Amino acid sequence: MPLAMLDHYSVRTTRMAETERFYTEALGLQVGPRPAFKFPGIWLYNGPQAVVHVVGIDRGDPQPLIDYLGEKGLRDADETGSIDHIAFVAQDFEGMKAHFTAIGCPYRERMVPTMNLAQLFVDDPNGVTVELNFPG
Repeated sequence: MPLAMLDHYSVRTTRMAETERFYTEALGLQVGPRPAFKFPGIWLYNGPQAVVHVVGIDRGDPQPLIDYLGEKGLRDADETGSIDHIAFVAQDFEGMKAHFTAIGCPYRERMVPTMNLAQLFVDDPNGVTVELNFPG
């Protein structure tokens, strides 16, 4: 039973506004429909697919989140936990660099040896690194 594709990843945060701004302004995702969960959050879409689920942590009332997703709702609230990075295939390497520069989003540029693969790395407000791969 091999995996078919990545469906989405989820980021728990107390920094909802900053996280939404990063994913919409820096990466061009769009806020879209989300089920009526009893805890705050947004779903961010790349076309028709919700690829990032942002889960808001309400420190004043964490119980709905704990009930649905478990106790981890408070632990590592402002850090990446065990997530190191998430990668997307992307297009327009030079355009993305110019875009990041224009909005003041720091990035790191790399080339994968022997693969003709350019990469840009950016960090979201929660410390999760997003890797963009640009096949040559």
